[in-house]
Amino acid sequence: MDAPPHPRDVFAIDGVEAAELAFLDALDRGRLHHAWLLTGPEGVGKATLAYRMARRLLGARPDPAFGALGSAPTDVVSRQVAARSHPDLMVLERATDDGKARKSIPVDEARLLPAFFANSPAVSPYRVAIIDAADDLNVNAANAVLKTLEEPPPRGVILLISHSPGRLLPTIRSRCRRLAVPAPEPSKAAAMVEQRAGVSPHEADRLARMAKGAPGRALQLAAAGALEADDAAGEILRKLPDLDEGALLAMADTFKGAEGVQRFELLFDRLGDQIHAMATGMAGERTPAGLDRWIAAWEKIVRAPGEAEAVNLDRADVFWTAIMDLRAAARAAM
Repeated sequence: MDAPPHPRDVFAIDGVEAAELAFLDALDRGRLHHAWLLTGPEGVGKATLAYRMARRLLGARPDPAFGALGSAPTDVVSRQVAARSHPDLMVLERATDDGKARKSIPVDEARLLPAFFANSPAVSPYRVAIIDAADDLNVNAANAVLKTLEEPPPRGVILLISHSPGRLLPTIRSRCRRLAVPAPEPSKAAAMVEQRAGVSPHEADRLARMAKGAPGRALQLAAAGALEADDAAGEILRKLPDLDEGALLAMADTFKGAEGVQRFELLFDRLGDQIHAMATGMAGERTPAGLDRWIAAWEKIVRAPGEAEAVNLDRADVFWTAIMDLRAAARAAM
């Protein structure tokens, strides 16, 4: 399936009503905070909510058909936001103009915030900055953002998105008003995935569980081929300690080049989840033979993608090392 649309292009969303009403109440009462921290699991709609908030602050025409904070897609503000051409909106994100993702949001871009907010709104009631996500700010960039938060700009609002707010600088958190966006009920999340991804109910349930109930993340996983990676991980674990070397060699070949990074990371993610579930079940047994080996293997699986990227390891070698560790764990459990 195609990749899900960018949050700036999404106008309808479910499950954020409470957060929207809290924001609208502050706006209507003239008690709008200069910085809002949108928190919740990755993929629950925080960025979509941020763009809905931004469109309203920038003066887009409200459209109740898209919810309390909905705006008309045909409005000139909505079109400018979608085209990334609105003069009063600034977005800091990992993605570059060509769509590639960087490791972090660089400090040079974060240092543009003071100059952006130093100017009065050009055509709107407010100037708005979206940081998607604040978790992606490197240390220097986070400190640059903090300086702007410490000196609230007049008629300026900063919307920070965070999947892991506990990892942010405490001084950033303390200067923001928090809006929590929870994951929907598992059954509701699966229903949303089934409808939008065009998959079977069983596949939708699997994707929702992989994404820990976050529909947006589940759609990303569907587009990335997570179901196939999950099947491959299950097949590897079911056959252990036996190895289908031909199939594993073919799999290792798919990790080559820049296009193989996602397949490599997806497979290790699915192996990690399945091993964790298996080890958790083993821990409930009276004699968990080999449990320590499985735990050690799981820890290596979880760390492997990050370590491979950090020191530029050959992904095929990392894969084969992991397979050997899994084989040893399976033999210890026999």
